[in-house]
Amino acid sequence: MKLRSFLVAAATFLIASLTTSSLHAQIGLYVNPIASRISNSTADSGTFAFLGQNTTSRVFWGVNFGGYYDAKRTEKVTLGADLRDSILHGNNAGLNNFLVGLRISRPAPERLRPYVEPFVGAGTSRAPETTIHVTKAEYGALAGVDYALGHHVDFRVFEVGYGALTTASSKTIGGSSTSPNIPSATLLNFSSGLVFRIP
Repeated sequence: MKLRSFLVAAATFLIASLTTSSLHAQIGLYVNPIASRISNSTADSGTFAFLGQNTTSRVFWGVNFGGYYDAKRTEKVTLGADLRDSILHGNNAGLNNFLVGLRISRPAPERLRPYVEPFVGAGTSRAPETTIHVTKAEYGALAGVDYALGHHVDFRVFEVGYGALTTASSKTIGGSSTSPNIPSATLLNFSSGLVFRIP
């Protein structure tokens, strides 16, 4: 939980620093479905295999919710912050991602609003056969395109993200010396839905 507290403090600092000149600042809120292909180069054959025993890839499904704050605008770029949480399930395992990103987007005279976000955060994973949760640092980047449907609503045409996270495993939970070292898993995320803007 210390990592989460640090990330909330970092997000607060980032937003505060961006709002020093917040002419035409804008907030966007979203709750969207998400699919994540989680894969690992090494299969876990132990009891606490996050993806399932002897499995190297699995798709998790869930919901992605959060909000962004666009604070500083120039003619070519808008800078802001994004704070989000994703709750995913697959193979009776669970994953919760709490992420803070620097949002870089194109100003909004056009209906299409592309954006990119490098992010850091904390991922909490739970393997299928246990109630033990493992929290590790997570990092990556995402990109997407929002399409303005009206003054206050955007359609998120797509959002794709790539990240890395050390998940629960027989090594991190069981600690057996015979368990293989499982490297960080890669997460390939896809999401779409609606964004509600508050001018």
